Amino acid sequence: MSGPESNTKTIRDEKKNQSLSNQPAKMLRTIDVVALIVGIVIGAGIFRTPSLVAGNVETGWMMLSVWLVGGFVSLAGALCYAELSTAFPNTGGDYYFLMRAFGKRIAFLFAWARMSVIQTGSIALLAFIFGDYASEIYKIGPRSSVVYAGFAVVVLTLVNLRGINMGTGAQKILTLLEILGLLVLIFVGLFILSPAPETAQVTESGSGNSLGLAMVFVLLTFGGWNEAAYISAEMKSKKIAMALIFGILLITSIYLLVNLAFLRSLGLTGMAGSSAIASDLMGNAFGKPGVVLISILVGVAALTSANATIFTGARSNYALGRDFPVFGFMGKWKSKSEGPVNAFIIQGAIAMFLVSFGLFSRSGFETMIDYTAPVFWFFLLMVGLSLFVLRKREPNAARPFLVPFYPILPLVFCLSSTYLLYSSIAYTGWGAFVGISVLLAGALLLLFKPSIIQSGADNSG
Repeated sequence: MSGPESNTKTIRDEKKNQSLSNQPAKMLRTIDVVALIVGIVIGAGIFRTPSLVAGNVETGWMMLSVWLVGGFVSLAGALCYAELSTAFPNTGGDYYFLMRAFGKRIAFLFAWARMSVIQTGSIALLAFIFGDYASEIYKIGPRSSVVYAGFAVVVLTLVNLRGINMGTGAQKILTLLEILGLLVLIFVGLFILSPAPETAQVTESGSGNSLGLAMVFVLLTFGGWNEAAYISAEMKSKKIAMALIFGILLITSIYLLVNLAFLRSLGLTGMAGSSAIASDLMGNAFGKPGVVLISILVGVAALTSANATIFTGARSNYALGRDFPVFGFMGKWKSKSEGPVNAFIIQGAIAMFLVSFGLFSRSGFETMIDYTAPVFWFFLLMVGLSLFVLRKREPNAARPFLVPFYPILPLVFCLSSTYLLYSSIAYTGWGAFVGISVLLAGALLLLFKPSIIQSGADNSG
């Protein structure tokens, strides 16, 4: 592994310059950070993954317990990220932590994976959520979800190519509508609908395929805290833990109540057999108008998340092109308004290719989870390990926030990431091996073209 020792002085000088000239102002209140965490984490996934979790557990109580464990693992990970992002603030996030701890090779592989698997897979995954719920309103054939998903990717990519992006005000309104929609689901499932016959005893068995795979789905739905932790540099360190703990406890409570509402009204078998679980619940309560209402809400939420993912993904691809000349065609900013056009086009093409996987599988959404999960958990494990490496290598670095109960919580996070990496390989379908193969292609590129990292930049900008 090359890079860490030789780059230490350069990176330390850069860190010093950042701290003097570009230090984020500590202006955010605890309530501001809690609102941001909730807004980032709660996405369209909660309207789709509960059915997949239900299909991989034995009992209703086990299903609820898995969501509770997911909240704890997310909290442990968020606290680790809080230490890293306050000790080594940089716009590169994970990319910068990995370069600082392990050198250019691992950092390059992360950037490669983000371009070809993680970010593009997330775009396709969100497009399939839109497709599943759009099909509830108007089905256009046996592959309706795939058609809608492809349409969403093309339209949103074209929108971003024209420099049209949703403003922060619109994002906040849509997040509020999404949370209100969840509260409606909770109220209808718990207080309006009659209990499903099989939930008279919550211990009735489901299909029980894999607890590990259930955890993969749950933690996918909790995804986003790793980005939310980046804002920790903008608030006083003694408030960070409070905001993260309260935010994730609030999210965990909402997720538990949503799943309890689904379980009570649909039953474990009904949950497992649904591809649009929120529509099924609202349809049971209000008929077709309820289905249309919730499908529109979920569709808008999925498109909003996909648009944000397309926007940020193209910029990380632009950084990859800027830092590594072999991808220089993506490192061009066409104009102030249009942004990284080539990066948008490449990203859209990869996402469309991934959407086509839905033509060969029962569920495009599940295939995208298979595709992204092993690579995602591998790099999340590496970031967790970087906390231990950087504590040893740079013990004197200023750390405004220290993860509590060190090394227990970071170890819990790393062990859970290892287990989820194993589960995402052992219990998923062919999509997982495609994702791993794409990552290995990046490793082979490094092997046969080592000049990539020799000419690459030392930082993420």
